Formats: sequence, C-alpha cells, structure tokens
Amino acid sequence: MEPLLPEESQRLSDLATDLVAKSNALAGRLHPVMQEGLGDLVRSMNCYYSNLIEGHHTHPIDIDRALAGDYSAGPEKRNLQLEARAHIDVQQKIDAGAAPQPSTSIEFIRWVHKEFCLQLPEKFLIVLDPRTGREERVVPGELRRILVKVGHHLPPAPEDLAALLERFASAYGNDKLAKIQRIIGVAASHHRLLWIHPFADGNGRVTRLYSHALLKELGIGSSLWPVSRGLARAVDKYTTALQSADQPRRGDLDGRGNLTQSGLVDFCVFFLSSCVDQMVFMESLFEPAELQRRMEIWCEEETRAGRLPRGSWALLREALLTGEFARGKAPGLTGYQERQARTVLNTLIEKGFLVSPTSRSPVRLGFPLAVVDRWFPRLYTGPASAT
Repeated sequence: MEPLLPEESQRLSDLATDLVAKSNALAGRLHPVMQEGLGDLVRSMNCYYSNLIEGHHTHPIDIDRALAGDYSAGPEKRNLQLEARAHIDVQQKIDAGAAPQPSTSIEFIRWVHKEFCLQLPEKFLIVLDPRTGREERVVPGELRRILVKVGHHLPPAPEDLAALLERFASAYGNDKLAKIQRIIGVAASHHRLLWIHPFADGNGRVTRLYSHALLKELGIGSSLWPVSRGLARAVDKYTTALQSADQPRRGDLDGRGNLTQSGLVDFCVFFLSSCVDQMVFMESLFEPAELQRRMEIWCEEETRAGRLPRGSWALLREALLTGEFARGKAPGLTGYQERQARTVLNTLIEKGFLVSPTSRSPVRLGFPLAVVDRWFPRLYTGPASAT
C-alpha cells in the first residue's frame, strides 16, 4: 500500500495550515459550556451523514427519538435507529477520551469496530461471502476472514491484514513527523484504511470515526464540526477520489510505490478541502452576532404567537452570552417578580430550550431539533439524496 504519505506539495501544506488556523478560530467562537451542548447536536449530525454515505437514510427526528429510547415498532426503521445510536455512542466515547490511544493503533481501530457493531441489530451483522455465496456473521472487533470486493477494488487477503495494519500504525502514528505532515497523514490514512478494508463490514463508519478521532488527537478536530457532512455533500466526488487512489502506479512519473502517488495526492486534496469547508461553514453558523440575531428573531416570533412567555429572550440571551447562569438570576434578568420569572424559566426548560442536569443546577442552552433549522440553518441540507 505504498506510498503511505504523498510527496511534499505546497497545496497540501497550505490546506493543512489553513485547517490549523480555522480550528483555532472555531474554538474561540463559543463559550466552553455552550460547546459541550452543541457537541450532542453535531454528533447526531455526523452520524446522520456518515450513515447516509452508506445508503442508510435515518431522519434526524428518528435519531433524536432513538437517543431518548423511543424506537419505532417497524423493524426496518428500528434497525436504522439502533445503528444511529451506536454511531453516536462510539463518537461520544471518543470525544470523552474513553477510547484507546493513539487513534492510529490497531487496538483503537478494532475497538471502534467492536463498540459500534456490538450495538447493531443482528441483521446488520450478516454479509455474503462473494466466493461461496454463503452468509457470514461479522464478529465485532475481529478482522475479516473472507475475501471481499468493493466496487472494482479487491482488498488484501485476510492473512495479510495484520501485517498491513502494523505498517499502517507505525507509519501514521510516527510522532517524529512534523504536525503538517501528520495532518496530511489523516487524509492519506483515511484512504489507506479503507483500502485495507480490515473488517467484513462497517469499514466506512469505522474509518470516518477514526478520522474524527485522529483530527481531535492532533488538536484540529472537535465535537463542533463533522468530518462526514462534507464527504456526504460531495459523495460522488468522495467515491471517485477513493477509487482513483486505489489504482496502481501509473508509470515512472507516478511515485515509487505500488499505488498511484497522484491519486493519493488528489484524494488528500479533496479530503482536506472538505474539512476546511466544514470548518468555514460551522464557524459562520456560530458567529456570535449572527447567531444572536437569528435566535432573537425566532424568539420574538414565538412570543408573538403565544408559544413562549414574555421575558424568554432575556434568559436565552444570558445563556448564549455567558454559557450558563444560576436559576436565581431569572428575576433580575426578566425584570419580573420571582414567581413569574420562575414560570418563564420553567417553560423554557420544559420545552428543552434551556437544560440543566438537576433541578437546582445552573441552566444552559438546549438545542432541541425543533429549533435547529432556525438557529443553525442548512445544518442538515445536502444533495438530493440527503433530503
């Protein structure tokens, strides 16, 4: 699977540098408490787009219900809900630092597959052996024992997987590489992990979760922006770029490895460009003045319609600006007497616009699905297949 890293390229270096700058800018947009709450929303969105790439369309409302333990009676929809819940649970563990380190290790890659597959319905763990036509069960965390074909690509034989993964881990986990090289390595390793195709099924989701984890490990990724959204919105280009990088070397001017150097460069450019685009998009959504303006317009409309009590905006704005506030501040913020202020506060909590771990804890903004389109427009907008 050589080359593992593309040749030095000014374009790739510029994209990696831009990614570092954009990640720093995005991190400074929001109060840390608010970032924590938004992480839940973005994880659901990342799951939605990652599964969509696999052809599994689970509506955001159904994902939201699955997180609340409300599963459909219909087996097909229920299975998709379980799959979405599994994806979100694994990413949540990654974001909480509960996954093995480093992300490039075989242990981590097998852990992601195991954690994800253990929660899947049995139907999603059955694959067909292309040689025999027999059904084979996917064992969570276990490397595949069958030959497979992915489009035109014939992934390595099962007996070669362990050695290839060892090489993968040593090359991409090399901490002697400069940071820019390691960031470019995220893109290159995304392709190479899919090329190895270590598991009988689930490789796409595992690889995208791996990329999220590695970006986070390098200080670039966070729970505030999703890798999968950019890939899903250009899924045809994503697939084409992957297939192009699968190809063998195209002559003496195409590197010195077994696989095409130019194809790998093109994939890395596509992947890093998608990451930069997603950061730019999320940063625009989180721009404080614009976010406050969208929320205020929405709140005024809801208040005029009688769906929110007067005084609501004062509390929502305080949570937006300060991250969280003590419940006892509600009278001073609204200008109401304690009983009336408490009614406004409780209404916002009941509707999920403010949340709190206990009945006495400070409150922070909540992000129920009902307001996502208004507070964060185009978050779930994608190509025709995603709508």
